[in-house]
Amino acid sequence: MNTNERWVLLLTLLLIVVIVAIDLITDTSQGVVLWHVFIEGSAGALALAGILYLLHQQFQLKDDLQKERLLSAAWQQESEQWRSQSKAYLAGLSSLIEQQLTAWGLSPSEREVAFFLLKGMSLKEIAMLRNTSEKTARVQSTAIYAKSGLSGRSELSAFFLEDLLPASSATGNHSA
Repeated sequence: MNTNERWVLLLTLLLIVVIVAIDLITDTSQGVVLWHVFIEGSAGALALAGILYLLHQQFQLKDDLQKERLLSAAWQQESEQWRSQSKAYLAGLSSLIEQQLTAWGLSPSEREVAFFLLKGMSLKEIAMLRNTSEKTARVQSTAIYAKSGLSGRSELSAFFLEDLLPASSATGNHSA
């Protein structure tokens, strides 16, 4: 239920409470039987309970939204802090990867494709980014593997990333 629907329902229930209250005042002054007053009073009490419930839910929703905004801001700050701290390391790693690609004798285009492959992009995505055909990206990736002596994308990634990640424990336990 969106906010507008909540407010319409809230105002409708408030109007019901007011009408029932006026009717109860009129009925009691005219000496209407007690069971009739009780039934109408119960209807008014239920409408009032609905108002209180909606208000509670509205405030709870606002509170939850505020908590989520704070949590999101904290995650954003943590992400920015990580990026800032790792920037120098990543620049150094990028430079070392570039040196290795050059040592393999890759052309500038092949080096660019190699970086895209390391980022996990598909040949179709690489072709789109470089404004070439998918066939060209495939030929360049094949040249990368041939010049490097690696068999494919997974070996290319492993060549650069294997030593960056900690070895798994001998017991096979992985913490999540």
